[in-house]
Amino acid sequence: MYYVIKRPLITEKNSILAEKGVYVFEVNKTATKDDIKKAIEKYFRVKVASVNTATCRGRAKRTKFGVGQAGSWKKAMVRLNKGEKISLFEGA
Repeated sequence: MYYVIKRPLITEKNSILAEKGVYVFEVNKTATKDDIKKAIEKYFRVKVASVNTATCRGRAKRTKFGVGQAGSWKKAMVRLNKGEKISLFEGA
């Protein structure tokens, strides 16, 4: 359960979503929607309405040795029930 959530993704677009009750996190690539829901409810003591996930493809990176590949990662968009908030995103 401790390996599921890696970090919150705080961007301008995600701040707008946070006002609507949707919070975005980077999660482990092997985590399921049920794992993510349980972890968010346990850590932040909120009720999750739904979880959407997306696997983001790693991009090509140019180095002095040639072209390399950045690692792929997974993000989760978590919608909370009405009236629920995560205080971690309020100061962003």
